[in-house]
Order: sequence, then structure tokens, then C-alpha cells
Amino acid sequence: MAHNDDSFFREVNEELRSDQMRYVWKRYGKIVIGAAVLIVVATAGYSGYRYWDASNSSAAGDRFVAALDLAQGKKYDEALAALGAIEKDGSGSYPVLAKMRAASVQSDKGDQAGAVKAFSEIGADTSAPQAIRDLANLRAAFILVDTGTYEQVAAKAEIMAVQGHMLANSAREALGLSAYKAGNMKQAKQWFEQITGDQSAPRNVANRAQIMLDNIASSGKAA
Repeated sequence: MAHNDDSFFREVNEELRSDQMRYVWKRYGKIVIGAAVLIVVATAGYSGYRYWDASNSSAAGDRFVAALDLAQGKKYDEALAALGAIEKDGSGSYPVLAKMRAASVQSDKGDQAGAVKAFSEIGADTSAPQAIRDLANLRAAFILVDTGTYEQVAAKAEIMAVQGHMLANSAREALGLSAYKAGNMKQAKQWFEQITGDQSAPRNVANRAQIMLDNIASSGKAA
């Protein structure tokens, strides 16, 4: 970029030595200077914005890490207050990340209904990235395995349990566990078999699915 600027100014200087360029400069010089000033101001403004944005993101990141430390230390109320502040005035992706972490803190604190509500709100937020929305719905589904019905879990997870989805096997696991908990061993078996039959399934998820299939087989209720 600097080399191109040097070449440009050299060419301008050469032209300025000619009579014709003297005439052009005399007539349009103010316009050229004005345009140059605008370019400098715009460039400085953009650089200033980038610096401001980077500074804000860095500050939000520091606040987010501090809130995580509070949650790790089981200072749940303080963590929720810190995360709530980031939701309101954080920059970049930190507000939605703060809301996700706050929902997890609510779950850790024992407020499962509040956590499901918070995760569900993120899952329904069309302004959030789809990957975040899917993860939020999956988190809600796993909480509902313990606290809700199979239908509630299915409403959150079934749309992700399709082949090729990044969270397919985790969604199938939630559905299988919920069906197992509801006593529907046949349906649970179907979900767990989809996991073990998928070569792309993470090993830990596939291992858990096989354990569940062994339990189902030993129960004799899924024939």
C-alpha cells in the first residue's frame, strides 16, 4: 500500500511540472485537496472505529471471563448479575454468549425452569447465529429429559436429529434418554440405534448409546 502511494505521488509531481498540469491544478486544486482531506478523515474515522470496536470487544471479553470465574466459584447471584450486565451493554457476540452462560448458571443454581426458559428464548431468537440457537435448544432438551415430558424434549431436539446435522447424535441421545425415562423402550432403542449406526457419531456418545442399548436388551421390554 505504501509503495502504491509513493508511485502515485511521484506521478502527480511529474505532471505538476508540466504547464498543462499547472493549469489543471490551478482550476481544480481545491477540489483535489478537499477530496484528499475527506479520504484522510474517512480513513482516520474507520481506523478509530476499528480501535474502539477492538477495545470494546476486549473489555467485554475480560468481563465475560470474570463472570465465568464467579460462576466457577459458585457465586451464582454475582455471576448472574455480571452476565446480565454484559447482555445489556456488551459488544460483538458477548451478549448472546452471556445469556447462554447465565442460563447454565441458573441450571447449576437449581432453577431448571428458569434455565429452560432462558435457553428457549435464545433458541427462538432469529437474530442469534443458528449454531447458537441449536445449541440452546439442545441444552433445554437435556434439562427437560429430567424435568419434562418426551413431547417437550422432542419439540426442542427432534428437528436436529436428522442425518448430517452437526448436533444430530446429541439430539438423538436426548430423545433416547427421554423415551427411556418415559418407559418407551422401543422408541428409545430406535434413537440409540441411530447413534450406534452412524459412523460420524462421537465415540463418547456412541459408547453411551451402546450402554443404553445393552440396558434395554437386558430389560426385555423392547422386543
